[in-house]
Amino acid sequence: MYKLLIRPLFFLFDPEEVHYFTFSLIHLISKIPGFSWLFRKLYLVEDKRLEREVFGLKFKNPVGLAAGFDKDAKLYQELSDFGFGFIEIGTVTPVGQEGNPKKRLFRLKEDSAIINRMGFNNGGVTEAVERLKNNKNVLIGGNIGKNKITPNENATNDYEICFDALFDHVDYFVVNVSSPNTPNLRELQDKKPLTELLQTLQNKNLSKSIQKPILLKIAPDLTDEQLLDIIDIVAITKIAGVIATNTTISREGLLSDNKSEMGGLSGKPLTKRATEVIRFLSEKSNNAFPIIGVGGIHSAQDALEKLEAGASLIQLYTGFIYEGPQLVKDINTAILEKLK
Repeated sequence: MYKLLIRPLFFLFDPEEVHYFTFSLIHLISKIPGFSWLFRKLYLVEDKRLEREVFGLKFKNPVGLAAGFDKDAKLYQELSDFGFGFIEIGTVTPVGQEGNPKKRLFRLKEDSAIINRMGFNNGGVTEAVERLKNNKNVLIGGNIGKNKITPNENATNDYEICFDALFDHVDYFVVNVSSPNTPNLRELQDKKPLTELLQTLQNKNLSKSIQKPILLKIAPDLTDEQLLDIIDIVAITKIAGVIATNTTISREGLLSDNKSEMGGLSGKPLTKRATEVIRFLSEKSNNAFPIIGVGGIHSAQDALEKLEAGASLIQLYTGFIYEGPQLVKDINTAILEKLK
């Protein structure tokens, strides 16, 4: 139904406007008695064999929603009804910001992909915290970043502000230094500044009476040498794991007319590279840390390949937009079939 009726209708309109409309629609429908139950009945697969314990947290199933979809923690409760085992909110910044000028979100239909140059548009961490106070048993990741106007030499302070504000309201943290849409942000992926940033957050984490897992989200455009640096950094700072991968700046092999738009590319063109990065990190580290695999998951087979490459959990974003919530159910069903 989604791919036959709903998606063709939505794809007639501007993707960012459709995103906001869909949010309002899901929020409204979920308030009608019985609809949350119906969504769970249609898409939620409950089975003990799907449960995963990763970095000290218990996930009902290994399929999560990646950051960028529910930036401001406005819809995580309703989205969990579509069968996700966890929801990652953000990227949030200390102060709310508009992000980059519109138009900034583009569908590449021929490539089953999206280009975005949103620029960390969000209402600020304080607003997100207020909404997270109403959480009813949804496992939440908090993806944190820096404000656009904050120079890189002061970036650590922005991450600390978000870390402190979210600490009591999320289950794990994701440090986002890999978005291509904030000027100079990716420079923080260099070994020295990244080690210092992660160590500062980890020291703050260790000073708490309880600790929260800290993960690093990396770009798919890193070289093998840089990926080896990531393995070293995880070992040095003892953070909990890595999310592989964010969007790419590569445009190799694209067919769509609007392929040259600036921003980060997600969707099917990223499938192979994201899996390669997962496998590289897993093999070269000797499975030293958990990996959340994300990038180009449009089918159950795509998900299984990432799990087989070494991912402990996976996340959807563009695949969820193109394939609909049935994809979540298909993946969990395929995992169970694999266990037979």
